[in-house]
Amino acid sequence: MTEHDTHGTPVAQLQELLLESKDITGFLDEFSASMAQALSADGDQVWCAVTLLRPKRSTTVAASDARAQALDEIQYHYGDGPCLTAAREHQVVHVPDTRTDPRWPAYGKAAAEAGILSALGVPFELKGEARAGLNVYANRPHAYDQATLEVAQRQVAAVSTTLRLAVRLARHHDTEADLKAAMASRTTIDLAVGIIMGQNRCTQDKAFEILRAASSHRNIKLRDLAADLVATVGRGPASTHFDA
Repeated sequence: MTEHDTHGTPVAQLQELLLESKDITGFLDEFSASMAQALSADGDQVWCAVTLLRPKRSTTVAASDARAQALDEIQYHYGDGPCLTAAREHQVVHVPDTRTDPRWPAYGKAAAEAGILSALGVPFELKGEARAGLNVYANRPHAYDQATLEVAQRQVAAVSTTLRLAVRLARHHDTEADLKAAMASRTTIDLAVGIIMGQNRCTQDKAFEILRAASSHRNIKLRDLAADLVATVGRGPASTHFDA
């Protein structure tokens, strides 16, 4: 691989795509596809994917195609590999030949059996927002020359700022969704407590204790038990006045 489209997808175009995308996936799918195209040359095809590491969410968030996604799953199965290492340790990791590289023998054997003989992991610079890496796979050994490495690093560096914004937006959306769920759950529990107060002619604290005890006895989550009670009495699910 010596001739590449060194421009790839313009950063301005990726930023526009981010604004139009509902989540990180759409943005990174386009980036992965553009990188696979840019790094494929001389009849050699490569597959690209992006691994994003966040608390409790370490997964492939985008891929140039289904095979790239499947190739990432090999690393997740073994819990380590060149691309996971690149994202975790924030360093470029190059595996010229998966059959002979000694760093991840189990992964290397599985990758070779899957037809992947070269792998490359390039970390994004996200400045603490998250950890992520571009994963590049090829079906022949020594597929990446110096020009390929430079193109990959340059394009990843160029899009890192945009990805950092995408991660921040995703975190905001996750927090907003969690808050809405919490408010809805709180509303349902309050309604259930009110129903119990009316049925048992007791205080709010006593009604909540009755609900909590029933939840523990039946091994049902408090919010689920409350929702069942409200639905039974009201003949329908509870709604919150805090909906947008």
